[in-house]
Amino acid sequence: MLATGPELVAFARRLTLDHHRAEDIVQDVLARLGLSWSRLGGVDDLRAYAYKAVLNDFLSWRRRRSSGERPWADPGTRLRTAAPAADERVADRDQLRGVLAQLPPVQRAVLVLRYYHDRPDSEIAELLGCREATVRSHAHRALSVLRATTAHQTSEGSSR
Repeated sequence: MLATGPELVAFARRLTLDHHRAEDIVQDVLARLGLSWSRLGGVDDLRAYAYKAVLNDFLSWRRRRSSGERPWADPGTRLRTAAPAADERVADRDQLRGVLAQLPPVQRAVLVLRYYHDRPDSEIAELLGCREATVRSHAHRALSVLRATTAHQTSEGSSR
């Protein structure tokens, strides 16, 4: 189980968009799994169980009132690199990260599971406890927001 710790942190980081929060979630999940270890003997796939626990913790964390915190970086502290191509990739990644941060947690989870972890809709539906049609609906809405936002930001950038 500890061997999958870094994978769990990477998964949680993609969901939360915050490395420290991701580490906190994984630490909480692994601690709870450790406390209930004697009852987990009947679990066939402990790795999948841990991933689902991380997903559930993320979704419940987002519902808490304290989740109103929003991390931000001071643009003046951003390091500049000499290669313009690298700057463009960083800008694209930052733009995508900002749009993902605006998505509802379930939509973000669907995109992360579908595109980062290459999970089929049936498995995502099982993890989220919904129907496959609901997963497709969440993905469609999230992708529509991504397309609209990036198209809007691209048109703003070209008109300057």
